[in-house]
Amino acid sequence: MAQVELLTGISAHKLRMWERRYTFLKPMRSPTNIRFYSDQQLKKLINVGILNRNGFRISKIDKMSTLEVFENVTEILSNISEENSDEINALVLYMFELNEVAFNKVFQRSIMRKGFLSTITEIIYPFLNQIGILWSNNKLMIAQEHFISNLVRQKIISAIETLPSPQENAPSIVFFLEKNEDHELGLLLGSFIAKDLGWKVFYLGQRVPYENIKTVVEMVEPALLMTLITSPLKDSQIKTFSNFFNTIDIPLLLSGNVQQLEENVLLKNKIIIPNPDALTQYLNDFRKN
Repeated sequence: MAQVELLTGISAHKLRMWERRYTFLKPMRSPTNIRFYSDQQLKKLINVGILNRNGFRISKIDKMSTLEVFENVTEILSNISEENSDEINALVLYMFELNEVAFNKVFQRSIMRKGFLSTITEIIYPFLNQIGILWSNNKLMIAQEHFISNLVRQKIISAIETLPSPQENAPSIVFFLEKNEDHELGLLLGSFIAKDLGWKVFYLGQRVPYENIKTVVEMVEPALLMTLITSPLKDSQIKTFSNFFNTIDIPLLLSGNVQQLEENVLLKNKIIIPNPDALTQYLNDFRKN
């Protein structure tokens, strides 16, 4: 229920109350009597949450047809403002629907209000966390995840290309995903932040062999390294990872599955980066020192 609450913005207490009082919400039951929601029910809950947060009484929503719900949600999302902010839920709906045009409208409108970096950190980053929850609960097709990830990837790369080149004496940072990792959106965001702050960025991308990382470090002599670890690591992988990076005397910024990294990865130069704001703060502080 905690994950449903996070995805829909509706408290567990309110969900249970609605289940008792209204007909639109009837959760399913597992063989062990655990409540859960189908994909269609989850989408409906997201819509209901949007309507309820924007002044619609739940008793009225309960009597709406599917078409009426859709029309009212569409009108709300076409007029999102600072006071009426449902961008993340809108993006989740458009991901389910594979609706690129609507996704782009929300994205561009947010950029006009907030700027690119704030849009990424305040909307896209939490949205990616929502994707992770849906993915872990088998509520998302591979095609849907790839569709939306490629859209976001294109936008970040396009934004990186618009940034000015760093000064010659700027510090450098190497971004990479180690050999078991494929999910690079967080890494791309990190590279945008670093370049926007004036760092020289060497972006190596996905599944980089350890020996290649060592060679690049020798070639460019970076001040920092950064990687993300999202997939759970086996004990043998953690040992190999820790042993290798303990041979490189450069701070390694780690993000992703933060709890796993804090508890299991034993590195002398490990810096945990829990979110984009923390990366911005660390890179700024590093240059000052």
